[in-house]
Amino acid sequence: MKFAYLKNGIFLLALLLLLFGAGTATALTPATIYEVGPGKPYTNIGDVPWENLHAGDEVRIYWREQPYHEKWVIGVAGSAQQPFVVRGILGPQGQRPVIDGRDATTRAQLNFWNEERGVLKIGASNTPNIDAATWIVVENLDIRSGRPPYQFTGRHGLSNYNNNAAAIYIENGQNVIIKNCILRDSGNGLFVSQASRNITLDGNWLYDNGIEGSYYEHNAYSEAIGMVYQFNHFGPLRASCDGNNLKDRSAGLVVRYNWIEGGNRQLDLVDAEDSATIVNDPSYRQTFVYGNILIEPEGAGNSQILHYGGDSGVLSDYRKGVLYFYNNTIISTRSGNTTLMRLSTNDETADVRNNIIYVTAPGTRLALMNADGVMNFSHNWTKPGWRDSHSTLTGVIHNNGGNITGASPAFVDESAQDYHLNGTSACINAGAALPAAALPANDLQSQYVKHQGQEARPQDAVLDMGAFEVGASTYLPWITIVGTDSLGVRLLWDSDLWYTRYQIWRSTQPYFTPTGSWYDEVSIAPWEFDDNALGNIDVNYFYLLRGELSGGEPTTSNRVGEFDFALTPGASP
Repeated sequence: MKFAYLKNGIFLLALLLLLFGAGTATALTPATIYEVGPGKPYTNIGDVPWENLHAGDEVRIYWREQPYHEKWVIGVAGSAQQPFVVRGILGPQGQRPVIDGRDATTRAQLNFWNEERGVLKIGASNTPNIDAATWIVVENLDIRSGRPPYQFTGRHGLSNYNNNAAAIYIENGQNVIIKNCILRDSGNGLFVSQASRNITLDGNWLYDNGIEGSYYEHNAYSEAIGMVYQFNHFGPLRASCDGNNLKDRSAGLVVRYNWIEGGNRQLDLVDAEDSATIVNDPSYRQTFVYGNILIEPEGAGNSQILHYGGDSGVLSDYRKGVLYFYNNTIISTRSGNTTLMRLSTNDETADVRNNIIYVTAPGTRLALMNADGVMNFSHNWTKPGWRDSHSTLTGVIHNNGGNITGASPAFVDESAQDYHLNGTSACINAGAALPAAALPANDLQSQYVKHQGQEARPQDAVLDMGAFEVGASTYLPWITIVGTDSLGVRLLWDSDLWYTRYQIWRSTQPYFTPTGSWYDEVSIAPWEFDDNALGNIDVNYFYLLRGELSGGEPTTSNRVGEFDFALTPGASP
């Protein structure tokens, strides 16, 4: 009989082997790993049988010097217990495998529509026959060049990309994570269509996208229910491209802990188009934007940092809710006017608190609003002399107190874009409690690390203003252990936040100190490759994780273990 053992004395049943034939335990379906690259079983991405993959399978694409000029669709129904993973295996200097849409080809057995809309498509295909691709993870890839004038060869022969093609096009995805990828040189870096649900963009670099002379293509463009952007680095669009950095029409939108620099606007959060389902979802009326660094360079399109409400002209579909905008650091180096936000109508409200809103120009060059809307403004830092509007204010600004002004927020190194606060800053301990609607799901737990990194936000009694808290950061992952079959163990933990990779340590001693080389290393949960851990009553194994924080010190998890013992038929208990 096999149990998983926790250091605190709790036993979790991992696997029951009924020696007397009374029954058997149900194990997870064995996963298949497909390896692509030099010296691997599959030379090309298109050699993988994408039309016949299953939950729990993993495709590993190894870095090589030459790009993979290939495009394909992911059409797999994964599960929470067995996600389907496409993982780039980094090169010796950390290079991501390059997926290049120029002159790309597609495996002949695949059949899917909207080929011209993306280099990598997720969901909605004939072969494999699937509508929604579910529980998908794509990580560590550099996906590029899905736009005119580039061409590809698909089921209709030589074809052109559309203007609105994307590096990753999620037509119908549910519970999808895109992690540590580069999305560039496409019409849109990311495009998420309205049938999608619960999409997370985590720790990616999006830049150099767009179409010359067009306002309609962006670094990211999304319309879903449940859309989270976190720890991403959004850079400028391609030259002469007029799109926004992040444009969204989703319900349940959360934009947190990102670095967003440039674009017509940094954030354009408008109404859902042609989706009554999204408009009528309760989460459509609440949007959370917090912990971000928003940078407005000189001459970068519109002087507004953020737009909230709608742009379709169908006023009944506008968001008409509350934008919760807190603990962001906003930097504008424009010599002329800067406007913090535009609210589309007086039915849109913004709760603006605990932000640093810094313009390098005189304070009179900053306006809080364009014209319409309701703003509740408290506990923010600005230069003195800001204005309600650079035009005519037709809405209202409620100054709820706690705001401070000064010549500078006292950054650690403004010229090097280090926007942490130094020890003299008036922004330290000057913040207010977060709005009740933000808690607990959208509490401040983390902060951004340049670039695409993250660390836990230091916790003390009073919040600092801005995206960075003064103090040291610590966070410990918590792991649990279960059995997978008669020989294997599976470690589970939350891998969505904070860490770039995890080292698994194993010992026969329950309270060991990790030394020397680790047993295995992964970048996302779960881990289940210890195929010979169980079944030997003379040896028990104990495990811990060391999580590597991007830009921070590694931290160590709790310890878990497995314990073997034998049952002898007829013996006393």
